[in-house]
Amino acid sequence: MRFGLLGPLHAQITGREVRFNGPRQAKMLAALLVDANNIVAMDRLVAVMWDGNAPATAVRQVQDAVSGLRRNLVACGAPGSLISTRRGGYEIHLAPDQLDLLEFDHERRLAEQHTAPFESAVALRRALACWRGNALVDISSRVLEIDAARLNERRAATHKQCLAIELDLGRHREVIDELTALLREHPYDEDVAEHLIVALYRCRRQGEALQVYERLRRTLADELGVDPTPPLQTLHQRILTADPALVAPVPASGPSDTPPERPDVPAAEPAMAMPVRQLPLDVSDFVGRAEALGEIAGLLDASAPNRAPVAVIVGGPGVGKSCLVTHAARLASTAFPDGQLYLNLAATSDEPRDPGLMLAEALRALSIAGSAIPNGLFERAALYRSLLVDRRMLVVLDDAGHADQVLPLLPGADGCAVLITSRTLLTQLPGARHIDLDVLSPAEARELFTGIVGRRRVEREPAEADAILDCCGNLPLAIRIASGKLTGRPAWSLRVLRERIEDESRRLAELRIGDLSVRASVELSLRLLPADAVRALSLLGLLGAYTLPGWVVGPLLDRSDAEEVLDTLVDASLVRLTATDAIGQPRYRLHDLIRTCAVEIAAPLPATDKRDAIIRVLSAWLELVGRGTDRLPAAGLLAAAPGSAPRRPLPDAVVDRLMADPFGWFDAESDNLLGAVKLAVDWGLDELAWELAAGTATYYDHRCLYQDWQHGHQLALGATEAADNVRGTSVLLRGLGQLHIYRDEFDQATRALESSVGLCRDGGDKRGEALSMAMLSTVSRVQGRDDEALERVEQALAIAVGEGDRHIEAQLSCSMAVMTLMQGKLEEAELWFNGALSQARALDDEHRVAVVLRRFSRLHDRRGDPDEALRCLWQALATFEKLADERCAGYTLLEVGRVYAGQHDRDRASPALERAAGLFHRHGDRQDEAACWQLIGDLDAAAGAHDMAHQHRGRALRLWQMIGDMNQTKGLARPSSP
Repeated sequence: MRFGLLGPLHAQITGREVRFNGPRQAKMLAALLVDANNIVAMDRLVAVMWDGNAPATAVRQVQDAVSGLRRNLVACGAPGSLISTRRGGYEIHLAPDQLDLLEFDHERRLAEQHTAPFESAVALRRALACWRGNALVDISSRVLEIDAARLNERRAATHKQCLAIELDLGRHREVIDELTALLREHPYDEDVAEHLIVALYRCRRQGEALQVYERLRRTLADELGVDPTPPLQTLHQRILTADPALVAPVPASGPSDTPPERPDVPAAEPAMAMPVRQLPLDVSDFVGRAEALGEIAGLLDASAPNRAPVAVIVGGPGVGKSCLVTHAARLASTAFPDGQLYLNLAATSDEPRDPGLMLAEALRALSIAGSAIPNGLFERAALYRSLLVDRRMLVVLDDAGHADQVLPLLPGADGCAVLITSRTLLTQLPGARHIDLDVLSPAEARELFTGIVGRRRVEREPAEADAILDCCGNLPLAIRIASGKLTGRPAWSLRVLRERIEDESRRLAELRIGDLSVRASVELSLRLLPADAVRALSLLGLLGAYTLPGWVVGPLLDRSDAEEVLDTLVDASLVRLTATDAIGQPRYRLHDLIRTCAVEIAAPLPATDKRDAIIRVLSAWLELVGRGTDRLPAAGLLAAAPGSAPRRPLPDAVVDRLMADPFGWFDAESDNLLGAVKLAVDWGLDELAWELAAGTATYYDHRCLYQDWQHGHQLALGATEAADNVRGTSVLLRGLGQLHIYRDEFDQATRALESSVGLCRDGGDKRGEALSMAMLSTVSRVQGRDDEALERVEQALAIAVGEGDRHIEAQLSCSMAVMTLMQGKLEEAELWFNGALSQARALDDEHRVAVVLRRFSRLHDRRGDPDEALRCLWQALATFEKLADERCAGYTLLEVGRVYAGQHDRDRASPALERAAGLFHRHGDRQDEAACWQLIGDLDAAAGAHDMAHQHRGRALRLWQMIGDMNQTKGLARPSSP
């Protein structure tokens, strides 16, 4: 379990990222983490949530947000005691290694306790490695921005302290770049300027040191109207007079740089004439990567318990592996005083380097030349290891392809370490640690882009800059190419480049400058892949920008053993394993630019091959949707008989594993299911489109995901109408009709349902006609046309009985009971209720049983038996809460409130009605929410609480005005519950 606020807010539990349900949960977690292991007062949480002008229900909303956050964390594997409720607030309980802020403070304390400067510097470096960027950079809250600013100041102070110690240790060369960057961030900080001036002077860069002083003097004079402080002026004079006391101390790389004498070492062993310093030039505009740098530093630290002699940095094309390793190696160079060896293995080139030749190159760097270099690979490797046995050297192996290329180049000495970059996992290397490198964070990407293009150009067109970075997918190579184009074309606005690269079909052609090209970089990886992996990648690109489960590769390739192909793509860093979802499925994704390359690769494939692959994948999705829906509570009027679209079954073991938690599966795949509908529409597969859209309606109904419901149905409806698909159009219109009913949009519901009935009659779809007619009866009932409602229910029931559909018969029997009850025919209503209850129980449909019980409660209440009514309602509520059906739970709580209100029990009625109103508000059911507030207002008035009555009745009135139903203000609203 790991949390982070020293950068973007970060929460990881059992190895996977925690998703927050909206910004409020993120704000609450951030506020708790800032004061971890301390009570955070409710007033502070309210201030964090609203930044002033908090509503009257602020405390309740904060409680709901924290409760939702706690459930979210527990669902990911956190202990239930992680966030505890305290008097007046909440507290999160974390160990120092579970929160980067606690770890940062711990390392700072260690630095203060150390007496040796070297050890203090090491501790401060570990503290700085806890940072991933500016604190809480992605959280919008004025209160938290103050905390973030305070933390950022502590980071800067720590950085300054660390550099000062390292300067005193004689590491003047190493600290120049960091001091320069720090002075750029804090241009008035004379301490930083003094350290930079001294460091430059000690590197024999007297002119540059004087320039730093002069720039600072002008800045202070022009902007603040002051001169540098006397100590800085004195330093300036000392540099002008070449004061010998400014000469650097002897460099120190650790507490014990000189190894003990070893009398058993042969005197004739070759010795290097001077330390090897082969590292490439550092990237001057390197940004971010704090987490990866910290991890590498920890692996290279000889005193760290988790030290690893070999670290492999793995990542896809253009992700910045070589830049990171070069930067990390330079930061760590002082820990390896005997030198740094750099070898480019060129695995992705036309001619990968042979390890024997690489060893010869290494031996020459170690002062072995000519005939002294053995001929054989094993002899060269043995000599190489012997030369390094007592040395502390860092070896960098760039662009490695496979383990056989790397193994001969690994030193065996404890004092040495190896950094390797590769596009492929090198799992065969003994003792190696792998660091998976992804693209830059949005903040890092913008920093890199701004640093190259220039702050003024970016600030003039911030939206265009964001669009360019979005097109680049935060890939460092793409950002450098795009930035390079702008730098070489100063007359261009950012809009010009954005317009040229926003067209995905032209993007790769535009992302090229000189020898740099995103397409070429990806093609280097493709050359190393077998043909089936290249084909799989090309077809994956056709599925769109989604995070996919691994099973899709099987239908794409039409083979059952596709896991190995997927593993090949993952190992080659072309497909990224992003996470494991809540039901245990690994999730995979193509970077947007790699996906664009994949689409280009797929272009030459026959159109029929691509279409067949798409159909296979969509038919597998459709099969899973059907299997999942079968395991959900009864679908009621939303269930549609299958159409003619193909279904591709997956192995039973796979289906059973995925559907062990059907709601969890639908939750995990909600984006992909909408994407599948769109994919079907894009490929002209109207039958698959409507079946996929209609098949998810039961899930959307239970989860109250009305926007997804509407989006998927409207996408598919356009396809079925264009294809003159009568059956599909009728089903989709019926689904949209039910959605309009839930949203109190009764005119739209009537139009959609009447059209559906007409299409069903034209197509001879009796069952569909019954379903649509039953929904129309709901509209009639809610709008007070009772005779019409009863007539429509009777028509629908007659059709259902004639078709032998017992599920629809059970539901419509309950509707008949409600209608006869509304007419005052209690005995007849009881017969219908008992029949509906028996039918639902015979079908083993616990959701339908709960619905009947909820409605049956009205009969008991009418007969003067509130205890029996409440017994039915509490039993129904328990079922709905078990099935996580919030909407039906709201209807049940509304009935509970009505029963208590009939007994004039305001203390019990109001809480139930407030809970119901909250659920209705969350799901957009304004009519039933208004009914709750109206009833609460009536109870207030009866109790003499006239101010509260006015407030609650006014709330109901505003809701009814919103839905244009002014007649309802004259009396209690009819329930719209199904």
